[in-house]
Amino acid sequence: MDQTLYFILLLFALCSVSECVQRQYHFINEKKTWTEAQRYCREKYTDLATADNMNDTNELKKSVNDSSVQDIWIGLQKTGRDEWQWSSGEPALYLNWALGQPETSYCGMMSNGKFEDLPCSDERYFICNNNKLIVIRENVTWSEALRYCRQHHVDLVSVHSEEMQRRVMNVVKLASTAEVWLGLRHSCTVGIWFWVSEDTVCYQNWAPGNGTSEEDCEHTVRSGAVQSGGDQRWISLPESHKLNFICSRY
Repeated sequence: MDQTLYFILLLFALCSVSECVQRQYHFINEKKTWTEAQRYCREKYTDLATADNMNDTNELKKSVNDSSVQDIWIGLQKTGRDEWQWSSGEPALYLNWALGQPETSYCGMMSNGKFEDLPCSDERYFICNNNKLIVIRENVTWSEALRYCRQHHVDLVSVHSEEMQRRVMNVVKLASTAEVWLGLRHSCTVGIWFWVSEDTVCYQNWAPGNGTSEEDCEHTVRSGAVQSGGDQRWISLPESHKLNFICSRY
């Protein structure tokens, strides 16, 4: 079989394997108001905890290392009449409310795996998310960004799922450039995009006109970046451009 065709078929096969990305939760054994807890999580980690499904809720419960603690702040907040969202700005599509909840308060907590609301001024223990992504606000080429991440952290970030894209969206707003390097690279040899972490490009979030057509291989290698504003889509750029970049730390 032709080597190029074999490689492409192999990628399709790998893309059929489902991926599961779990959040990392950190229980904080200090009592704070909801706003104080949010500030703490954003300074020390990423944000107050988000839970998108029952698996996340179970992981939240496991993160609490004190069996006597019942009521714990999570990143749930009321934004309007019967409208709830997470502290990260994500819509709250999964809401595991306890019987009779919510009532009239504007901040959410978890009690025995169920969600309840409390006045935001109450002091409770809390749980933080940690996605361990970091924006480096230095303007460098793609190759320089790759070398920096591998020397100081783990790698340039790979965005292999919608959840990881949301994590990138949460941190990319801190960038000082309009585009920010990802660990995404184009191979002219086989005409495909790939992640430097060796994850296959199954999930895609390209801006219109980017990443889906034949790339210009005559002048320079193309690499992938994410927009720091707007829809925060991916774009194809010459690797010699100088941008901020995102490193993964796990």
